[in-house]
Amino acid sequence: MKRRACLVLPSLIAGLSPAAATAAAPPVKLTGITENLPPLNYLDEDGPQGFSVELLRLMAAQAGFGLEIQVLPWVRAVQLAEVDRNSVLFSLTRTPEREAQFQWVGPIAERRILLYKLANRADLKLTQLGDLGSSRIGVVRDSAADRQLQAQGLRPGQQLEHGLDDATNLRKLLAGRMEYIVLLDWAAAWNLRQLQLPYDTLQPVLTQDNSRSYYYGLRPDANPALVRRLQAALDSLRRDGRYDRLRQRYFR
Repeated sequence: MKRRACLVLPSLIAGLSPAAATAAAPPVKLTGITENLPPLNYLDEDGPQGFSVELLRLMAAQAGFGLEIQVLPWVRAVQLAEVDRNSVLFSLTRTPEREAQFQWVGPIAERRILLYKLANRADLKLTQLGDLGSSRIGVVRDSAADRQLQAQGLRPGQQLEHGLDDATNLRKLLAGRMEYIVLLDWAAAWNLRQLQLPYDTLQPVLTQDNSRSYYYGLRPDANPALVRRLQAALDSLRRDGRYDRLRQRYFR
């Protein structure tokens, strides 16, 4: 009798549906790691907030994953993501240089980067980066825009003024510490609203980049099935309208 029971038990386990097998296993816990880049992702008194933060929470719930989100300076965020196999780094610009560094889930949202000046600086008439001269551009250190500008020949400490985030760079611009700033168009509006300033305080000068989108990035050694489940969850949110409803709250 005991032998028969032992034989039956494995057959019962083998017959479990995938959903039941998943339910029997401890839930996977993801670590979402991001920076202050409002309104996509940022930290306030209530914790991590923003479009990408809320979207990832919906995706994790849809896929049946646990989730903890941390908002850190970008350099620290990247370092932490490198040591956590279940990390999800965001919001990442998907570039050829980064392609092999991550498994990608997305896209999250389009990315439109502009070079701005203060609207009252009529003396600044930049038409191409090659005419920058001794003027300086504020950019977030180690961001995709920073690397792109450096690839175009601009040098930190000379033409590039580095800051930890957009808010820091905007304050520097308003204080006259540089002549230009690189910002997402909607991030420019968001940060100006925090300072109770109208959007036309800034004037677009050049389009730096509008060819890419933002994604979530998982480590190359992350479980591919986990990546597929997250992508499937995002696709489901798009199909049922929840993605668009969330987007309308932030991109207006």
